Amino acid sequence: MTMFTTVRASVPGKLILMGEHAVVYGHPALVTAVDLRLVAAVTQRPRPTDGGSVTIRATERAGGTLQALELHSTWADLASYAESVRERWERYADAPTAEGFEGVSDDDPAHLIKIALGEAIAYLLEEPGIIPSTDPPSLTLEVESRIPLGRGMGSSAALAVGVVAGTLAACGPPVADEVVERIALEVERRQHGFPSGVDGSTVLQGGMVWAEPDARGELQFSRALDRSKLLAAFRVFDTGSPAESTGTVVEAVRERVEEEPERYRPLLEQMGDTTRTFRSELAESEPEPAAVIACIREYERGLEELGVVPAEVRELIRKIEAEGGAAKISGAGSLESTPAGAGCILVFHPEPSILDGWAFLRSLRRYDVGLGAPGLRLEAA
Repeated sequence: MTMFTTVRASVPGKLILMGEHAVVYGHPALVTAVDLRLVAAVTQRPRPTDGGSVTIRATERAGGTLQALELHSTWADLASYAESVRERWERYADAPTAEGFEGVSDDDPAHLIKIALGEAIAYLLEEPGIIPSTDPPSLTLEVESRIPLGRGMGSSAALAVGVVAGTLAACGPPVADEVVERIALEVERRQHGFPSGVDGSTVLQGGMVWAEPDARGELQFSRALDRSKLLAAFRVFDTGSPAESTGTVVEAVRERVEEEPERYRPLLEQMGDTTRTFRSELAESEPEPAAVIACIREYERGLEELGVVPAEVRELIRKIEAEGGAAKISGAGSLESTPAGAGCILVFHPEPSILDGWAFLRSLRRYDVGLGAPGLRLEAA
């Protein structure tokens, strides 16, 4: 009897409570895992006549819709695809420009899945004694996600971590989380250019994560805010899909910072200070809502000065502020020149039930997510 080995990797989404964009430049961020999850199930099918074939099925069920894809490939083709994209990214990294980053991306809807599989396969083939390159097993990868795409909720980080962790666990001996995190970060670089790594670390660890640079300027991740009385007062609303990818927005901000460092470097430093104050306020045994509101409003102004909050979203946030609340985008946002959505916004009011009476929010989808969700879970069958 043929035995099939299946590993299910369940990964949460994430929301940046504060610190987006600034974290890319060595400033802190406070990030939470959320209980919308992606599951990547990897089944090893040891069939000698079909060695090295890979079947991929993916469905995305967020937002009440169902999107699906199915394709068939091989270990060799996936490893080659990942290597080709890696080389394009390395050329971009040598001389980063917005136009150069466009050469890294691909219209293929399975682009990120193929990179994640390819990078995991490359690791398995490079590590001695794990998989014989002449006779690799056949795999079936099934991905189901309830994390909205393009909304700043970590869909790409969850996909990278889930596919990499599931593939490594199904095909080889246990590996440390650091290995999964390192490979997943490479996958995200093909999607976002120069990500900070905070998304991958958060969905891997789960809970609330504090990211802050050490003495060498390298981001270190630690658990934070296991409990805060005000976290339950946050609500998440969807302003619509940004016109650009996260990578394009991050690259545009990088160009602005390099062109006008005297303007943007102090702004990013101030945003970092605001993030530290925000965390301190939330950590108080009796946190002061007015202080939390002030931090959110100040950080949102910084994001607007960076040019990542479109006019329609700014107008929406002004309405929230006029009613005594505070709101900010969560994630990369969208460029100033594009009258489109900016992904999810975090809305805070000390009496969150009052939001139900605000007519200007009724047209937006609300995500009732739990903050501080568990991180990566692996289950074998």
